[in-house]
Amino acid sequence: MKFTVTGLSHKTAPVEVRERLAFDAEVLPVALRSLTARPGLLEAMILSTCNRVEISLASEESADPELAVDEFFSSTNVDPAQFRPYVYHYIGADAIRHLFRVASSLDSMVVGEPQILGQFKAAYALAREHGAASGFLETVITRAFSVAKRVRTETEIGSSAVSVSFAAVELAREIFGSLKDRAIMIIGAGKMSEAAARHLARNGVTRILVTNRTEERALEMARLFNGAVVPYTDYLTSLHEVDIVITSSGAPHYVLTREQVKRALDKRRNRPVFLIDIGVPRNIEPAVNQLENAFLYDIDDLRGVVERNVENRKQVALEAERIVEEEAARMMERLKIRAVAPTILNLQEQLETVRAGEIARARGRLGTLTKEQEEAIEQITRGIINKIAHGPISELRRNAAQADGVHVISTIRRIFRLGDE
Repeated sequence: MKFTVTGLSHKTAPVEVRERLAFDAEVLPVALRSLTARPGLLEAMILSTCNRVEISLASEESADPELAVDEFFSSTNVDPAQFRPYVYHYIGADAIRHLFRVASSLDSMVVGEPQILGQFKAAYALAREHGAASGFLETVITRAFSVAKRVRTETEIGSSAVSVSFAAVELAREIFGSLKDRAIMIIGAGKMSEAAARHLARNGVTRILVTNRTEERALEMARLFNGAVVPYTDYLTSLHEVDIVITSSGAPHYVLTREQVKRALDKRRNRPVFLIDIGVPRNIEPAVNQLENAFLYDIDDLRGVVERNVENRKQVALEAERIVEEEAARMMERLKIRAVAPTILNLQEQLETVRAGEIARARGRLGTLTKEQEEAIEQITRGIINKIAHGPISELRRNAAQADGVHVISTIRRIFRLGDE
């Protein structure tokens, strides 16, 4: 059995190449069937995301999976010259290590991001659903899930924000503790403010007010979060009702000034307010930070948090890499032991055949035996066979995981005339 991973990712290929090879969800079942129908290819999984397209294959030893994937990619009407320079190919231990790193988000554009594991699980579920993954591939991939869980559990690789929108949530938690039942106002319905609002909503914020110069866009975002639209001319009248303000407006002037925020704080009886200014140029007057109980962060502040957290994750990633190396080595040992299982079974079957044959030849001389005598012969002869088999089976299992164990295994096969080479 041969295990390989072939593909390209954000590390090797530009987006215009990745998007040419990406697979839509509706064509993946056909693609999986096409792969496993090729000679020598036994199992397959296709992982297709915005950052990578990878094909994991279990194939016969005589197969050429790298060539098979090259032909498969070429069959999608993409000129081979466009993708071949960017493709990588891992085999055996390197393929297993790579798969574990991908599942653990060590190979992601943002190290530690959680989305890749969900995408990985979805790719595997689809492969199983369509009969493309079982046996060998199932063993390796389910282990990858366990490795990813261990990395998450034993390290802090996913504990700090590495996106501007999530950094805003992290800072909001520092100010308010729990975000449950907090209210937010979005001024200017841009993509970054939408992302920040999405993270806040997932963390317990329940009331969301949206205002925008274009009312249609405000309505669109409000529907996303089951929020309410505030007319752009009236948002100041509702400012005191919210705990968090996100601004991402293209206005040429400040949409919130120091005095406007002060009036809102007075109405709030100085309960704190957190202001996230994602606008460029800035939407909130910097002097707001001089107000007690007003916590203002602009895009540079948030990026500073992200950069510090990215550096922290790089350090944590070293620990995660150690876990992956350890687990990859264990997986290879298991697979090598699994590879000698047919030899062990063959040995046991051959010895059992000898035992049964000798008993059959002796029956004519033994005459009629009682039930107790029959059981005694069975017990004695099985005990002899088990003692004979114990030594070579132990050596087969021990040497399966050794680099030079192939010589011992080959010798045992020759001595017992086993025909599974």
